[in-house]
Amino acid sequence: MPTAFNPELLRAALGPIVDAPAPDSIAKAYQAYYGLDFQARHPGVQARLGRFQVGGYEVVAQAWWPREPVATLLLMHGYYDHMGLYRHVIDWALDMGFTVLSCDLPGHGLSSGPRASINEFAEYQTVFRALLGEAAALGLPQPWHLLGQSTGGAILLDYLLHEELEGIGRSILLAPLVRPRAWGWSKLSYQLARHFVGSIPRRFSDNSGDEDFIRFVHSQDPLQPRTLPTAWVGALSRWVPRIENAGRSAHSPLIIQGEADMTVDWRHNLRVLQDKFTDPELLLLPDARHHLANEREALRLRYFDFLRERLR
Repeated sequence: MPTAFNPELLRAALGPIVDAPAPDSIAKAYQAYYGLDFQARHPGVQARLGRFQVGGYEVVAQAWWPREPVATLLLMHGYYDHMGLYRHVIDWALDMGFTVLSCDLPGHGLSSGPRASINEFAEYQTVFRALLGEAAALGLPQPWHLLGQSTGGAILLDYLLHEELEGIGRSILLAPLVRPRAWGWSKLSYQLARHFVGSIPRRFSDNSGDEDFIRFVHSQDPLQPRTLPTAWVGALSRWVPRIENAGRSAHSPLIIQGEADMTVDWRHNLRVLQDKFTDPELLLLPDARHHLANEREALRLRYFDFLRERLR
């Protein structure tokens, strides 16, 4: 495994993403640690790592350009995640000729904010709209396709259901969050705990069939939060009705869902999505768990083939 990097030194060295230079030695150590150094597989790819300010947060973002980009993929990661865990998706997107732009959500990865917390899910929308602004400032080629895993998918759902979609191409939702599994019990637990504790210890789950990924996240990733803040659960509880009561959209997302997912209430969520969107295209993967971006290679190849056919 590559030598560990220093997150604090990296944060301090970053400038604005719109005019960030090519990665220096500190940034290259971070990219090597997470397998984001794509030059060997994609000769001529350019990378940029920097930050932008929005809503009181310092948000860290990065972009990759293939030699001849034909479109852009904006990537939103899941809860407890960060950009460093999405090398498989980025690699596939570069193969497709897409420029890729992503950011660490507030409280995640290299971005500022209380770890894994948020006051309201509306703050995620503020960050996503700002990311779209950075894509425009960078002159990234349209159409802008969207991809979100879990909570990243929830952020995209909110945007797709409530905003004008000028310049937006296809949207890809990997195990999207509407309600988590056992949501009734989770809400009750939140109501009982919120007056007494600000967070509870995180319980790591085996949410992928890729044992190397599970081992890395559980014990080797320095950017993993270690608690579940009650504020985040409260924000989620106020956000769920916003989605479930939203009007219908003419957009047609691509939805990929594992049937062995023990993180989200995927049957309920799919019913909601099929009600809210016009002719969504669904790929069910019987053996896949929740973290589709890091599932076993055979499962990733199945849904990448599904996506490739629809994004040519």
